[in-house]
Amino acid sequence: MNKVGFFQSVRLKLILVYILLLLLGIQVIGAYFAQNLENNLEQNFKNSINDRVQWLTYSLTQAFENEKDRTDDEVSLEEEVQGILGDFDSSDIQELFVVDKNSRILATYGQQYDQQDNVGQKTRDSLVQSTLLLGDPKDKIFVDEDNDRIFVRTFPITVDDETVGAIYLRARMNEIYTQMSEINGIFAKGTLISLTITALLGILVARTITRPITEMRKQAKKMAAGDFSQKVNVYGSDEIGQLAVTFNDLSDKIQLAQATTEGERRKLSSVLSNMSDGVIATDRLGAITLMNKPASNLIGQSFEDVQGQSLFDVLDLNDQISDISEVQDTGSMLVDMSTDEQYMVLKANFSYVLDERQNMNGFISVISDVTEQEKVERERREFVSNVSHELRTPLTTMRSYLEALTDGAWTDKEIAPRFLEVTQNETERMIRLVNDLLQLSKMDSKGHELFKDRVEFTEFYHHIIDRFEMNKEEGITFERNLPKETIYVWMDKDKITQVMDNIISNAIKYSPEGGTIRFKTQKFYNKLQISVSDEGMGIPAEKVDKIFDRFYRVDKARTRKLGGTGLGLAIAREMIEAHHGQIWAESKENKGTTVHFTLPLVKKKRRGSA
Repeated sequence: MNKVGFFQSVRLKLILVYILLLLLGIQVIGAYFAQNLENNLEQNFKNSINDRVQWLTYSLTQAFENEKDRTDDEVSLEEEVQGILGDFDSSDIQELFVVDKNSRILATYGQQYDQQDNVGQKTRDSLVQSTLLLGDPKDKIFVDEDNDRIFVRTFPITVDDETVGAIYLRARMNEIYTQMSEINGIFAKGTLISLTITALLGILVARTITRPITEMRKQAKKMAAGDFSQKVNVYGSDEIGQLAVTFNDLSDKIQLAQATTEGERRKLSSVLSNMSDGVIATDRLGAITLMNKPASNLIGQSFEDVQGQSLFDVLDLNDQISDISEVQDTGSMLVDMSTDEQYMVLKANFSYVLDERQNMNGFISVISDVTEQEKVERERREFVSNVSHELRTPLTTMRSYLEALTDGAWTDKEIAPRFLEVTQNETERMIRLVNDLLQLSKMDSKGHELFKDRVEFTEFYHHIIDRFEMNKEEGITFERNLPKETIYVWMDKDKITQVMDNIISNAIKYSPEGGTIRFKTQKFYNKLQISVSDEGMGIPAEKVDKIFDRFYRVDKARTRKLGGTGLGLAIAREMIEAHHGQIWAESKENKGTTVHFTLPLVKKKRRGSA
């Protein structure tokens, strides 16, 4: 926040308010005073003119009264009037002349006229004519070409209630306005001095008012930065003092609220960070505003990358949800995030976030990885389908042969034995299948036990190979690559015998005539690797890892023909993993397959103690 300059501060505004109020008061008083003073001066000026002209009017009235009895030897009316005007002296009057009832000028006075210039001439002045006609005095004020104010007045001269003449005068009013200018100058100086004193006093008063406000502003900036350690000084018990007290109380409450909020935020952050599920919060339009680390890991994008984007676009839900209002009704849905390299399924649960008016302000999405559950569910469905299929095939065959026997084939001595043999073989295959299923079920439920013992593996391996070599076909050759040293492993002999019987029997089944089956062992740091290789048809590279899945067959028709159930290698994998070993296969089409598995070696300390 920028510092407030003096010209933008409340202090200047208060000072200006004081000055303007004072100036307004002075102007109102000054205008009233000047107006009344001007009126009084003008009235005094007119009264002064009237007083002077009153004597002149009296003298002229006597002169006009004497006009009736005037002889030729006496001075004429014009000369007497001129004499009267000659004795009249007034510096204020600029021009004065006297006319008779015929508007003829009898005499003049003033520097503007030569005394004899207009004498005997008639005047056409409207004020003079109005006075002669009505017998009333008339006056007016105007501004001449020199910008001087001129006062003009006419006075009637009456004899026996008859207007016999009139007096016309003009007088400058400069002295009045000169006095007004001097008084206004004095008033302006007084106003300036008053404004200066008011400004100084306003600065002091404004500082007294704005100082607590300035301190509150500084403290508010510190509060915005999170510093609640200082308090605002309280300078009185007036409104500003009460505001300072309230501000300090507000600071304490905000500090407490912030501490509470920060504690809740840390708890929420800790909960979100340590959740195994992902949490994504959005605004009311569906734009992402918050996301925890597990959510970032699940969707494979950081919060910075998806912030502000639509959750529907990030999770690719546009095909499932057309409008944001459908989210609450949807509740939860599965989101397929699989790629070419990885299969992944997420479950998203949605819930609304409501504001204080119970309007939807956003929603929270909790996403969890249900890939394994989906895999298990998919495998379960496939397992049920495969079991149904595997059982249906021999049952269908048996029913067909039994129906044939029922229809009379049992009387045929050549056909009946063959039909019964097929039925017996299919029955045995179903029994093997059921036994394998029961064994897998026990392994899945951890219901089987391993009876491990220290076994010398080379001799054990030779014994297994010898058993198969006695019963193998003549066209198949066994090649042994076994060390002569003594090797001990910790294993369940029956279970490993079953594993090797399955692997070797598969190698014999799929070996062509004249093929060679190779047996090999190899020691590593703490484990023994056993390998069985054949020269059979091989397995496509994309299917090698699937041969250990339940009911998986590379060539289903040939496998059934050879009597396989599709569960042997699956059982072998479960048994090897129960021994904390690994099993895998390597294969090339038309060149053969090698199955490897590992078993843990007996440690020397254990061997010595034994």
